[in-house]
Amino acid sequence: MSFDATRLGRLARAPENFIDTRALAQAPGGRRGFIRGAFAAALVATGARAMAADGDPNILQLPEHSTGLGNPVAQEGYGKPSKYEANVQRRQSPGLTQTKQASVSFAPLQSMFGIVTPSGLHFERHHQGWWDIDPSKHRLMLNGLVRRPMVFTMDELMRLPAVSRFHFIECGANTGMEWGNVAVPTCQYTHGMLSCSEFTGVPLITLLEMAGADLKAGKFVLAEGADGSSMTRTIPMSLILSGEVLVAYGQNGEMLRPENGYPLRLVVPGIQGVSWIKYLRRIELGDKPYGTKDEVLHYVDLMPDGTHRQYSGIQECKSVVTTPSGGQTLLDKGFYSITGLAWSGRGKVKRVDVSVDGGRNWRTARLESPVLGKCLTRFSMDWVWNGQPTVIQSRAIDDTGYVQPTRAQLREVRGTRSIYHNNAIQSWLVEPGGEVKNVQLT
Repeated sequence: MSFDATRLGRLARAPENFIDTRALAQAPGGRRGFIRGAFAAALVATGARAMAADGDPNILQLPEHSTGLGNPVAQEGYGKPSKYEANVQRRQSPGLTQTKQASVSFAPLQSMFGIVTPSGLHFERHHQGWWDIDPSKHRLMLNGLVRRPMVFTMDELMRLPAVSRFHFIECGANTGMEWGNVAVPTCQYTHGMLSCSEFTGVPLITLLEMAGADLKAGKFVLAEGADGSSMTRTIPMSLILSGEVLVAYGQNGEMLRPENGYPLRLVVPGIQGVSWIKYLRRIELGDKPYGTKDEVLHYVDLMPDGTHRQYSGIQECKSVVTTPSGGQTLLDKGFYSITGLAWSGRGKVKRVDVSVDGGRNWRTARLESPVLGKCLTRFSMDWVWNGQPTVIQSRAIDDTGYVQPTRAQLREVRGTRSIYHNNAIQSWLVEPGGEVKNVQLT
């Protein structure tokens, strides 16, 4: 679905819809008082009252859970979400490859809070299916330009000093369907190949130093996975020397899930997910890029001049509004909190701007803490919807000064034949009835 830019003339301008900070300061009770007033105005406008005359039966009549005995300690031993949250799950797109062993599942970004993705909702990308590998039999080999080739068991790795860090991981093909002018319906399908976790493991540089790595001649490492696709990727030593790259076994306070690489995976902050090798079994130090099959035949883009864009691993600064977003419906006019996620593979998110008129006017959003490097950042903005058609966008800026581009700006450089690394500004159209749809501004 495309959206004619000439229609923007009928959309409310941003200063009329965003809450003016001066109004917040002047309102009785400050921001909280302003929000209460906005809700009260919405109730009056719809003829609703805060409470029915005869009272709310859900308050007056005590429910079973207030009068009876609850359930015993969870018998399964591992906690599960409420049955009322059963709809919050990762999903496969009907428009992508349906081969079970080479598939994608998307994280429900629109249903999550904060910045951490629960392990059970973490997006998946498999090239030849996932495995539940016996950790007692798994090995990690280090070879190449090292004085002492080494083999580690999981027990030996877990004896070493570990670190824990929060980082996002994004598939290079995230938002890829938008390259082909396909406006998929929800935020889960547009941006759901994105997750963020606390990862625990050993810095790769520690293991290389233990093996006596030649840090002068060694410029790249080859990381190899143990799954049937033999996924292999080249990682520059410049990333590894910083200590950021981890050989990880932990995720969100527990061992990795099998679909996320159990018992061992590589964590390469800021770099596309295909380089975060799962089921990691070998690290080889070399003096030049390895040119593996997934670097020369896949994960490349055809540029307008006919050349291939290769080794384009960094996930550039990007953001998306998750509420309101495609597939959701605003219940009525009045106050809403616009919220979303921003991230950058080059560092920290410095600022996020939000527009409710298709990019004509922008206001700076609040960044919710914590704001960490190469990690998801939650942003939010107070907004009063007047019931008119509205196009909502977000634009992120990182601490290098990079500004997230518009769709037109990205196409001008990259053309239209790309698949990967689409970090263009996302647009959501709010229709007069409150329905929110994915649109592409031209």
